[in-house]
Amino acid sequence: MKKTIQLIECPRDAMQGWKTMIPTERKIRYINALMHVGFHTIDVGSFVSPKMIPQMADTSEVLKGLEASTRGTKLLAIIANLRGAQDAVQQERIHYLGFPFSVSETFQVRNTNSTPDRSLELLHEIQQLCALHGKELVVYMSMGFGNPYGDPYSMELLANWIERVQLTGVRIISLADTVGIATPELVGQVVGGVAQRFTNCTLGVHLHCRPDLLAEKLEAALAGGAERLDGAIGGIGGCPMADDELVGNMDTRGVIAYLEAHGYETELDMAAFATAEKIAAETFNY
Repeated sequence: MKKTIQLIECPRDAMQGWKTMIPTERKIRYINALMHVGFHTIDVGSFVSPKMIPQMADTSEVLKGLEASTRGTKLLAIIANLRGAQDAVQQERIHYLGFPFSVSETFQVRNTNSTPDRSLELLHEIQQLCALHGKELVVYMSMGFGNPYGDPYSMELLANWIERVQLTGVRIISLADTVGIATPELVGQVVGGVAQRFTNCTLGVHLHCRPDLLAEKLEAALAGGAERLDGAIGGIGGCPMADDELVGNMDTRGVIAYLEAHGYETELDMAAFATAEKIAAETFNY
């Protein structure tokens, strides 16, 4: 039986915390290269306050410069409040809106200037907006494997929040290890526990990790039942709002190599991927 997985490439996560401003035309060139690879989704930008994330202030302009995908790739943009959602749903090219919902109150306030309870109320409004405009909402459970702030965390607490999030109508949940603190064992336990309890949702993981732990964390996430994997070329990325030492994203080339070695059919154009890697090196100067 063919094994498949939804691969989500995250240039937005790579770019958002970059210390030097990346010109709009360079972002467009890079993302257009990614459009030819065959990813399920590209996390392309965000509609958030430019004061908070100045690197993403040109997302609307970037979208205008993108070519149509010949591989069926869909685009996702991150939003953190109702105003951002209102802007994002007006974008014809955007299919998914991604909302970061943290089980850590400290991080939710840092990231969205809102408590988890208030954010849950907001999700109801955003979900209605998405339904009205034919968009789909993806909720990232930030700090889904614990947090460095000493805020309460348990599997039961996480499951309770996911249950309440699902009551808004959300059907795509991604567990995010926002600062890369989860061990492979914990990844397996959390993903497996959530997958068993919530069988009516598509479950993804957004894992930040050191390169030497990539294979172990992937193995644990896939064995647990993850259906979506986020990565970024070069392993660049991390959330600047975490205000901590960042651990990068899973390197997409490593993710692809692992999947292909374990019987998954990625159906990616690897020549196009190599071109995108070259442009990534030029974009990020590494």
